[in-house]
Amino acid sequence: IEPSVTPQLMMAVGTAVIGSLQFGYNTGVINAPQNIIESFYNETWTSRFSEPISQSTLTALWSLSVAIFSVGGMFGSFSVGLFVNRFGRRNSMLMANVLAVIAALLMGFSKLAASWELLIIGRFTVGLYSGLSTGFVPMYVEEISPTSLRGAMGTLHQLGVVIGILLAQILGIESIMGNDSLWPMLLGFTLLPAILQSVLLPLCPESPRYLLINCNEESKANNVLVKLRGTENVSEDMTEMKEESRQMSVEKKVTIFELLRAPVYRQPVLVAVMLQLSQQLSGINAVFYYSTGIFAKAGVSQPVYATIGAGVVNTAFTVVSLFVVERMGRRPLHLTGLMGMAISAVVLTLAMALLDQYSWMSYVSIVAILSFVAFFEIGPGPIPWFIVAELFSQGPRPAAIAVAGFSNWSANFVIGMSFPYVEQLCGPYVFIIFTVLLVGFFIFTYFKVPETKGRTFDEISAGFRQSTGRGADKYSASEEFNTLRGDDPDL
Repeated sequence: IEPSVTPQLMMAVGTAVIGSLQFGYNTGVINAPQNIIESFYNETWTSRFSEPISQSTLTALWSLSVAIFSVGGMFGSFSVGLFVNRFGRRNSMLMANVLAVIAALLMGFSKLAASWELLIIGRFTVGLYSGLSTGFVPMYVEEISPTSLRGAMGTLHQLGVVIGILLAQILGIESIMGNDSLWPMLLGFTLLPAILQSVLLPLCPESPRYLLINCNEESKANNVLVKLRGTENVSEDMTEMKEESRQMSVEKKVTIFELLRAPVYRQPVLVAVMLQLSQQLSGINAVFYYSTGIFAKAGVSQPVYATIGAGVVNTAFTVVSLFVVERMGRRPLHLTGLMGMAISAVVLTLAMALLDQYSWMSYVSIVAILSFVAFFEIGPGPIPWFIVAELFSQGPRPAAIAVAGFSNWSANFVIGMSFPYVEQLCGPYVFIIFTVLLVGFFIFTYFKVPETKGRTFDEISAGFRQSTGRGADKYSASEEFNTLRGDDPDL
């Protein structure tokens, strides 16, 4: 019997995904008002030091304002495990909203205080919040969703991200908030989703997996499942969680250090990290962060509207992925997305290189960017976030999500900080670098990434053990940890 999408399940998933929207909004919000904020930096610098800011210092400050968001994300993502096992998934999301509120106030009052330092600290703080959210949200959504709907529900995290980016692009239009007087409100808008999520989260259930496996509260877990599934017959879910709990009794909680040392986790950790890198090093954030400038160079008279068009395509193809991920599977979609992006990047490079000779190449470049974005949302956009939670059982899952998230945010930082300089150096050929990376990730995915569609967490973990020559009957996770902890006589 196919499980139904109940109102309680959609309420819980929708509320959690507000955190994803926050992540997307703060990724895209810094793009449109770039010139206005740079003018604010110049005015503040001039008032303090009685001379205009140099171009090199302005570029460095702007790059820092963009990239410090990723630094906060790195710290936040690496801290996921400290919260979810101690406070639970739902309460962790609730607590993180304190950071969103603080960040909104810092950025919103930066102009009034004539302090670009407040803006940068606010960007770091909202990055910290976003790093936590990119761990909390996929984990919570995966753990409350039925196995057969896990991919579709997991894609909603990315849908929240792209809706947040699109919202930031629309509100960033000069006639709305992207102007000299209202840009602090544009950055401080993150306060409203934080308040909304804080009101709704207490109405949502805790993860039944957390209740049963971490808290040993079987009756509460059963009651939550009944509400989420809309039926009294939740024996299959309970049996699966009890089996995972039984294995947890010998596997125990896994720290990040143990995760990285244990050979039994080496392959899934490698897959998780590479999938995250394939998302960030694909070049998509170069488009998100600097799309307005790219469209302007392509000869678009109103580049901000072209950027919004890219955001619409972004959202539309995330919805496409939502409906096909449980039919086609994770691996085929990811491969399709990577190859489509690689081809689009080649076309974009050629179009921008020939723009001076052929004016119609501006249209080709726009189509290439929209195609690049569309293929990203088919595979590399949504899949890396939720497949990491599928690759690991309850014990190593928080640590694995922390490591994968840290990898994602580290790559995000590198792109955000270095792209302006690389673009100046390489010109229109900058996307060739991303093409090479995309082809590399395609090859890795083809040979190393398993299909997880319709498989339980335990089946996926067992598949990795068997693929490394350590079947469940031959080499268990508990024996691996005996080795790590000095209990193995052969050590």
